Amino acid sequence: MNYKKLLTRILAFTSLAFIFAFLAPSVSYAQDTNFHIYLCLGQSNMEGNARFEPQDTVQVNPRFQVMQAVNCPDLKREMNQWYTAVPPLTRCNTGLTPVDYFGRTMVAELPKKVRVGVIIVAVGGCKIELFDKENYPSYTAKAPEWMKGMLKQYDGNPYGRLLSLAKEAQKKGVIKGILLHQGESNTGDSLWVNKVKGVYDNLLKDLSLKANNVPLLAGEVVNADQGGVCASMNNIIAKLPQTIPSAHVISSKGCTVAADKLHFNAAGYRELGKRYAVEMLSILNGSKKTR
Repeated sequence: MNYKKLLTRILAFTSLAFIFAFLAPSVSYAQDTNFHIYLCLGQSNMEGNARFEPQDTVQVNPRFQVMQAVNCPDLKREMNQWYTAVPPLTRCNTGLTPVDYFGRTMVAELPKKVRVGVIIVAVGGCKIELFDKENYPSYTAKAPEWMKGMLKQYDGNPYGRLLSLAKEAQKKGVIKGILLHQGESNTGDSLWVNKVKGVYDNLLKDLSLKANNVPLLAGEVVNADQGGVCASMNNIIAKLPQTIPSAHVISSKGCTVAADKLHFNAAGYRELGKRYAVEMLSILNGSKKTR
C-alpha cells in the first residue's frame, strides 16, 4: 500500500471538509437585502386597541408583509409564515396598530424593489418587565387572569417568541429597526429607561445586531393635549436617547384618542404609524443619524 498517497488523500479530504464546515453557515440561506424587517413590541397600543375600518383592509400593498406570531386558523394564517399585512397584524382578534400605517407609509416611499416585513409581539396591560428574558417568569407568575390567555398564545414567553420569529425572519431579510410602544403600565417608573435598554441590548446580542444599524423607535403614550391619563410617562420616555443613543422618540401630540384617554382611536393609530415611518425614513436616508 502506498502510504504516502493515502496520507495525501486523507489530508485533501480533511481540508475539503473543513472548508465546507466553515462556509456552511454563510450559504445555508440567502438574505434579501431589499427585504427590510422591523421587530415590534409593547402593550395594548402596539397590540392594536381600535377596530380597523374598511379603509384599513383594502389596497394593502403586497410589498408590506407580516410574519404571523400566533396560529390563526380562522384567518387561515400559520405562525412563522409571511402574509400580506392586512389587519389584524398582532393576534387573531386584535385591532388596528401603529404598525399598519408604519408599513404602508414605508413601502409607499421606498424604492419598489424594497419589501417591508413586520413582526409584532405585544400584550395589552403588560409592563416592560414581561420582555425581560431573564426575569419574566416572576412577572408572568403574578399576571392577572385576563392576561394569561394572551400569554398562553406566546407559550408564556413573549420575548422568546419574538426572538424565535426574528431568527426565522433573518433567513429571508435584514432587520432594520425595532419599534416599541409601551409605558402606560410603567407610568412613573424612573427605572423604565434602563429596563428598556436591557430588552433592546438583549435583542441586539441574541440576534447578532449592532445598535448603529438597528435603531429603536419608541412612541409616546397618549399626549397631554388629548387628556392622556398616562401622559406624564412621556417625560420619562423622552429620556431614552440619553441612555440609548440609537433611540428615537415618536411624538403622539395631536394623535386622536378613544374615550378612555388611554388608547388611540383608529385615526390616531394611522397618524402615529405614519410618524414612526417618517422617522425611520429619515434615518435610512441619512438625514438623521443613529449613533
